[in-house]
Amino acid sequence: MSVKLVMIIDDSEMDHFLAKYMIEEYDPSIEIIQAYDGQEALEILKGLSSQPDVIFLDINMPRMNGHAFLEMYSNWEGHSESVIMLTSSNQAQDKEKSLAYQCVKKYYVKPITRSHLESIVNM
Repeated sequence: MSVKLVMIIDDSEMDHFLAKYMIEEYDPSIEIIQAYDGQEALEILKGLSSQPDVIFLDINMPRMNGHAFLEMYSNWEGHSESVIMLTSSNQAQDKEKSLAYQCVKKYYVKPITRSHLESIVNM
């Protein structure tokens, strides 16, 4: 998979910083868009001319959490088929609920690693 545009959806400034750092370290040519909850992400996505190649999505966020985002996003025409859950939750029910959406391809517990990025690019 060719990855040119990535969106990070997470309410934590530190997690944004770490994910952005790892992505830029892996491939500095990847453009990164950031949102701090699902509602902000949907607003940004609606304004884009092309969708991100990959969306990294946290579960626990204020206003609109990751599961609510997935519910709305998966019903939205033109959505990306490459959502990667990147969350601090290692609970089986969160993983199961997330992977039930066709657009969710992988489920990782934070922080993101180089091997995570390599497996995403090789999907």
